[in-house]
Amino acid sequence: MPYLPPRSDLSTHDVTNQPAVRGDIDLWGSDPALRDHCNAAGARADHLERYGALIGSAAMQAAGREANRHAPELTLFDTGGRRLDEVRFHPAYHRLMEAGIGAGYAAIAWEGGAHGHATHAAMVYLTSQIEPGVCCPMTMTYAAVPALRADEALFGEWVPKLTARAYDGAALPLARKPGATMGMAMTEKQGGSDVRSNATTARRSGDAYRLEGHKWFCSAPMSDGFLTLAQAPDGLTCFLVPRWLEEGRNGIRIQRLKDKLGNRANASAEIEYADALAWRLGDEGAGVRTIIEMVHHTRLDTAMAPAGLMRAALDHATWWARRRNAFQKRLIDQPLMRAVLADLALDWEGALALGLHVARAFDGNGEQERGFARLAVALAKYLGNKLCPGLVYEAMEAMGGMGYVEDTPMPLLYREAPLNSIWEGSGNVICLDILRTLRRSPVAGEALSAELTAASGADLRYDAALKAHMERFPRLPEEREARWYAESLATLLTASVLIRNAPEAVADAYVATRLSGARGRSAGTIGAVDEAAILARIGDAPA
Repeated sequence: MPYLPPRSDLSTHDVTNQPAVRGDIDLWGSDPALRDHCNAAGARADHLERYGALIGSAAMQAAGREANRHAPELTLFDTGGRRLDEVRFHPAYHRLMEAGIGAGYAAIAWEGGAHGHATHAAMVYLTSQIEPGVCCPMTMTYAAVPALRADEALFGEWVPKLTARAYDGAALPLARKPGATMGMAMTEKQGGSDVRSNATTARRSGDAYRLEGHKWFCSAPMSDGFLTLAQAPDGLTCFLVPRWLEEGRNGIRIQRLKDKLGNRANASAEIEYADALAWRLGDEGAGVRTIIEMVHHTRLDTAMAPAGLMRAALDHATWWARRRNAFQKRLIDQPLMRAVLADLALDWEGALALGLHVARAFDGNGEQERGFARLAVALAKYLGNKLCPGLVYEAMEAMGGMGYVEDTPMPLLYREAPLNSIWEGSGNVICLDILRTLRRSPVAGEALSAELTAASGADLRYDAALKAHMERFPRLPEEREARWYAESLATLLTASVLIRNAPEAVADAYVATRLSGARGRSAGTIGAVDEAAILARIGDAPA
């Protein structure tokens, strides 16, 4: 249908000095930083160009808003009182799932092509800018594949459906669906992150098991299956629990949906296993060792998602600043606004660069690459997520009152900003995991040292900061200093990646403001940097 622009000549005033509605956003073409760091990581530009145009379209943006406005609804019973235990979603949610799954969000890393994990990571970054909630079920579907290698039969049955690029949200058993999704249910009331204290029990039932117990958090409860932990006769064990059985519904009872701060399009639930049929994945007693492969891969996505949220917030704030005037100047030309946005852009590009660099290691096959991936994904997750909420807030403030209004994406981004720091290991858990990895894996430490020294000699300030870190921490720190240690390492690693892969103006400013010199605690309290070059990385040519 032909498009008629909205009226600006209203009865009481003319609408002026208001940026136009954006319409389609080419998330790949408008993001030079993404293109540069994808090129460094080997991600597939042709695929990402198509997906960036699709997911950034006005239609997908509208679907994201609708999926958040109309939250999932729990339907426990049909009209006759028979149990359903189903979650009903708005059609917009299914459109977003179809777009992501159909484009290979969960599949591309496992299809045998080069640099699949880096390409997947970039898709997480792109999707998070439009609707972060749908990332949860797609991320867990992607991450379940390596865990399923623990059982050849289950792998052969499930992985072809998990990687089929076909989304089917129907309540049907696996054999009757072209594609499937996988969720996770680990957390219990009494233990939280301490999953070894889980109380859910598993008893043998022929070749399978039957589970009894309660899970405080079940991510994406309408998935076709779940990886879960339960106490078997020989200890804590990992199980695959199918959502639907050929003979009917499995014994998974939804107690309620969680009323969350954000992530509204995605359902998170409290469930009970009531004689639920389950298949053992890995040996009895090896539950943590088995499911950690899924956790490891979900952590990659929780490192990439904050970079996407930061990009979206900065992009919208910069679009606004380039098209709105105040005090006879465009906002983008106001010196203090430029300082704030340029400062924020350094944290965003640092998170993007480090996340994709880590994803490149996921694509490697060598022992050093695997060790680096295990350690560096925790560093990237920690730092990016600690920076994300503050950046989104500052971008919201840059838009003034409009940034606080649901007509813009900023409230959605702000509600989402804390999530990925909490999911798959909160800050303290991640820091302790970093120390644990360094104690247990000399290869991981050697790989990290190689990455840090790879940038040596390029910037004397970086060299001095690396030396200062080594002098401050000649050995692994005590637990109370783990956050200081992790933040320092992650910042140094980010600087190393930027020195090697980013334009000189970006790397120089990052080192100058994050590793040396004095700065304040709020955005924009930095010395002189090449603001024009940094702001150009956000994209969107000036109006």
